[in-house]
Amino acid sequence: MTRRPRFTTALIAGLASSSLLLTGCTGTEDTGDSVSSDGMIGHITYAGIGGGSAPQANYNPFLDTSKLVATNFVFESLYQIEQNSCKEVPWLAKSYSWQDPKTLVFTIREGVQWNDGKPMTADDVAFTFNMIKKYDVLDTKAAWPLLKSVKATGDNQVTFSFKKPGASGFTVISSIPVVPEHIWSKVKDPTKFTNAESPVGTGPMKVKSFNPQQVVTERNPRYWQADKVKVKEVRFKANNGSPEIEQLKMGRGEYDTNGMFIPNVKKSYVDKDPKHHHYWYAPGMVMSVYMNLTEAPFSDVGFRRALTSAFDRDTVARKAQLGYVKTASQTGLVLPGQQDWLPEGVKNEGRVPFDPKAADEALTKAGYKKDSQGRRLGKDGKPISFKFKTPTAYTDWVAAAEILVKNLKALGLQVELDRTTPESHDEDRAMGRYDMMFGAHGGDCNMSTGFGHPLGSEGTAPIGKHAFSNEIRWKDKKTDALLTDLRSATKKADQKKAVAGLTEIMMDEVPMIPIWYGAKWFQYDTTRAVGWPNAKNPYAAGGDNLILLTHLRPAKD
Repeated sequence: MTRRPRFTTALIAGLASSSLLLTGCTGTEDTGDSVSSDGMIGHITYAGIGGGSAPQANYNPFLDTSKLVATNFVFESLYQIEQNSCKEVPWLAKSYSWQDPKTLVFTIREGVQWNDGKPMTADDVAFTFNMIKKYDVLDTKAAWPLLKSVKATGDNQVTFSFKKPGASGFTVISSIPVVPEHIWSKVKDPTKFTNAESPVGTGPMKVKSFNPQQVVTERNPRYWQADKVKVKEVRFKANNGSPEIEQLKMGRGEYDTNGMFIPNVKKSYVDKDPKHHHYWYAPGMVMSVYMNLTEAPFSDVGFRRALTSAFDRDTVARKAQLGYVKTASQTGLVLPGQQDWLPEGVKNEGRVPFDPKAADEALTKAGYKKDSQGRRLGKDGKPISFKFKTPTAYTDWVAAAEILVKNLKALGLQVELDRTTPESHDEDRAMGRYDMMFGAHGGDCNMSTGFGHPLGSEGTAPIGKHAFSNEIRWKDKKTDALLTDLRSATKKADQKKAVAGLTEIMMDEVPMIPIWYGAKWFQYDTTRAVGWPNAKNPYAAGGDNLILLTHLRPAKD
């Protein structure tokens, strides 16, 4: 199965920059102790140091393309948004409250120190946000297009004023790393500051050493959760090999954790040490069938509804995706992680079973009958024919498309598989030059963008013009109204009400048809450390590194 880079929408690029698991998979042979005599884990090793093709010592948390991944263990943000269940975890802030839809107040945690011993305060938070406003190239998460002002208000509070109702910006604001004013206020140009010498942060680790092959961080004894961190060193090793070599290193136990695709993970990894080698591929982005809603028959909701039971999702998951993934819910939610957002009473969690007989009957009832040759006819009396576009290089997508095309042909539809390059595929999708194809959406914890990007009318464009995010050309006043409600709702109950309305549109109006969830690749080794998240204990996603580090404990054997 040929793998490909992560999707390159602005949202996913933002996520990729913050997650260690999305960096290159790298390493050299590891040696050293497993558990030290004081009951601590001597070290754990991650694959990949980041920093691009020629990494340098760079711990500026705002320089996403050149910073080393160790930076993510040195600096912290106000809240951690756990990326499996989307739980909000208080971090540098201990709480928050909405004064009104445009005013958000964080209460900053007391007793937090920078690793140089100075206290972290509300002034540091306000300074950080105003610095990235002044130097907007550092605003990589696009906070300031949402914000009007950020001010320290009192000894331990920071007030964020938004230009518009700002509830949908919470995940953005809460994820921005906070830097010390007493260091960064003296930096002449923070856009060029590599922060290479003893970077000062609040995180659980401090930088110990760097060379182009390995970065070593050591436990920060001043950390505000030091009692929860049982790891003395976190090491990051550089990428010096092909994916095949990296798989061999994984099998030899040279990494304690990684996030790479392995074609046969059981044979290549688990079977090398069944007691200690494990993996958990939690559901990620929603992989859907996109239909060009500006043209018949896809413009007819009756046709779209009929197709929901036409696709054999189980076979796609089992064969095309090697059994690594789960079939997707028609609600557009990523389940089970986002179970808390699923409205009550949704049958089978919104998963539509494969039922070609039901699909055939629904098509006929909607006015799409068959002729004497078994061909499905459009409402103009002509056989329905269209193309399913897919990039040849994405072999798993091609395999999935072949299964779905077979399903469609069985219903009398004349469907041709149209193979193209990845570049042409993505451009054609953005420009609306397709009949049917795959698209990816959602997968993160911002419900506003998860539904708004693929469905909001402001993100679309006429056929032949580049659509920012709504590539299916869905335009619906009710959808837009619900998205407006979601973006402005500051109470979870009101947000859930809006999400319930959007899931109803997904199920009743069928703007797209979810098929499977992309996998979040995550492998882990319990030789040194236990407490990694997994399907039985999904307290976090594999990429939630700060949360994860507070849960690891020494292995007993």
